[in-house]
Amino acid sequence: MTSLSIVIPAKNEGGAIGTVVSKAREHYADAEIIVVNDGSSDDTAAVAADAGATVISHPESLGNGAAVKSGVRAASGDIIAFMDGDGQHDAAEFAPLIEQLNKGFEMAIGARDTGSHASVGRLFANGLYNGIASIMSGRKILDLTSGFRVARAEKFRQFLYLLPNGFSYPTTITMAFLRSGYSITFEPITAAARVGKSHIRPIRDGVRFLIIIFKIATLYSPLKIFLPTSGLFFVTGVSYYAYTYLTAGRFTNMSMLLFSAAVIVFLIGLISEQITALTYSRS
Repeated sequence: MTSLSIVIPAKNEGGAIGTVVSKAREHYADAEIIVVNDGSSDDTAAVAADAGATVISHPESLGNGAAVKSGVRAASGDIIAFMDGDGQHDAAEFAPLIEQLNKGFEMAIGARDTGSHASVGRLFANGLYNGIASIMSGRKILDLTSGFRVARAEKFRQFLYLLPNGFSYPTTITMAFLRSGYSITFEPITAAARVGKSHIRPIRDGVRFLIIIFKIATLYSPLKIFLPTSGLFFVTGVSYYAYTYLTAGRFTNMSMLLFSAAVIVFLIGLISEQITALTYSRS
């Protein structure tokens, strides 16, 4: 019989975590429920334990991804389900995702509807992530950053060494599964408004926004980013050389710089592609 573990990363979620655990227990009485208390300064750990969860506590905050990794290492289930501890997710919606695993998928992801995003900015950013990931992978990605998902434990653990300690673990694990040829699918879900204050910060997460875009590329196929960039430098160099030859009859340093940049960017992309292949060969 297939066993289920539910991993819930939580930091200062004392106002919501009790309800989250209780509802998960209500729907999955036999499941192992693990709350990873990521250095909370409130009563998150005590409330989660009182609600019936197994609690793992970090003595300091290590990040959402680090909490997920701790939960996965401790989980004993054949299937691991992930949800947030802030009250946005309903454990009842795990059912259609688990059904997809029964059909043969390795991971099923809850795709949030338009009204489930915290702000217009978050909706725009997620849409951009999805678009870039879809181009890179060649398949439709409906929600790259959703933290509500289920996966086969054996497959998920193969990529623990790749996961960052911060909030971008969903991006990393999704692209890792696709890069390794594992089948994933998406099921629609509705996320409620979170309980309490968000840990997201606009300036810090604006930088993270750019980093995730580059991470999407490097996790899947770096050459798909570097090759067009190299081509752009080369075409610009040829165009500028044609202009200077026709107007001044000479080859300029700028043309040489552009041609050199095209070669260097292409070689960096080629090396990055090889590094990516070697990285995934570990699994």
